Amino acid sequence: MPRIVFADEALLVIDKPAGLLSVPGRGPSHADSLAGRIQAEYPDARIVHRLDMATSGLLVMARGPLIERRLSIAFQQRQVDKRYMAVVAGCPQPEQGEISLPLITDWPNRPRQKVDLEIGKPSLTAYTVVGHDGAGNASRVELQPHTGRSHQLRVHMMSIGHPILGDDLYADPTSRAAAPRLLLHATLLGLTHPDTGQRMEFTSPAPF
Repeated sequence: MPRIVFADEALLVIDKPAGLLSVPGRGPSHADSLAGRIQAEYPDARIVHRLDMATSGLLVMARGPLIERRLSIAFQQRQVDKRYMAVVAGCPQPEQGEISLPLITDWPNRPRQKVDLEIGKPSLTAYTVVGHDGAGNASRVELQPHTGRSHQLRVHMMSIGHPILGDDLYADPTSRAAAPRLLLHATLLGLTHPDTGQRMEFTSPAPF
């Protein structure tokens, strides 16, 4: 069972392990998921956002349709604060900045996404280098997505020449082989409680 960080009558905050789907995929081999495991104990739990299968970290689920609607609106209106920790190849320059590159599904190569300056959807990521490993030529980077596109953080970091280590979709062979998993973890989740109106913040340190 994934670790439940917080639970009350309105919502659940879960620390998803890497390698587990957020929702079931196609076919019996992809039936296991975070949603399924949590719903076995909390049948009213509903997914309102997702993390990639390879990404670990904090995810919130709503309990019941009313809370699901409220949380979905909060995500749509960008009222939910999300931060991630990643380890990337090289050292981004400048060490703090924003990546604004529109993204779209790469249909012939699904589930890959790609930058498309003509018809891509606006996508914005802020990044800050928090540490650098000179020997391994890698950097620890905090990422803050201001939009919620599929694979946004992975494509944005790859697009500026600093792919996330262990990324089997977007990294070059050397960066892909540099880690046994995708080094991307959702470390912070801040939101307003949909019932009480209280601002809440949850953290989970990166396991790498």
